[in-house]
Formats: sequence, structure tokens, C-alpha cells
Amino acid sequence: MNVLFLCSQNKLRSPTAHTLFADHPGIEVDSAGLNHDAEVPLSIEQLEWADLILVMEKAHRQRLTKRFHQHLAGKRIAVLAIPDDFDYMDPDLIQLLRERCARYFPMG
Repeated sequence: MNVLFLCSQNKLRSPTAHTLFADHPGIEVDSAGLNHDAEVPLSIEQLEWADLILVMEKAHRQRLTKRFHQHLAGKRIAVLAIPDDFDYMDPDLIQLLRERCARYFPMG
């Protein structure tokens, strides 16, 4: 399963998720940001690759749907509800990601 993590800037939350789950068995991961000036701006190729898209906030899902609706047919999109309150690899962020992602793929 190909899992794409999205946040705004691709600096803190989605890169943490990418790093955290990079070697996770049974999934491939990628990450991007929805802002035009993100570290890795979201591409159509990433959307086509993804089986599951996990966004950090409801607003991200809304922006994703508004900008890329024609590329989301059949895509599973879920909101993790993780606020922009954490630094990269913050232990509390890692714990939240593990808890919130457990329903989407096995934690092992």
C-alpha cells in the first residue's frame, strides 16, 4: 500500500510521518505540502501513486479536494487531526502519529 502524508509546508508533521514509517513493513510512504512554497509541493504524480492519503487537518482535506478534485477519484483520504504544534520528530508528534495511523495500517 502506498501512503501519502500531507501537511501545509512539508517541514514538520508530514516529514516526521514519512521518516517514522519509512521502513514500516507492508507500506511505501511519501510526503508533501499543500502550500505552493512547501519544501516538497504536492504533485499529481504523488496523488496517482497513493492508495491512501493522510492529511493532518480538516483544512488540508478541503484544500486538497478544492485544488485536485479531478485526481482524487477512488482515493481514500483521511484526516489525522494533528495540529501544527510540533517540531520535526517531536516525541509527542511521533506518539500521535502512531496512535492515529494504527487504524489505517498495522503497527506490528
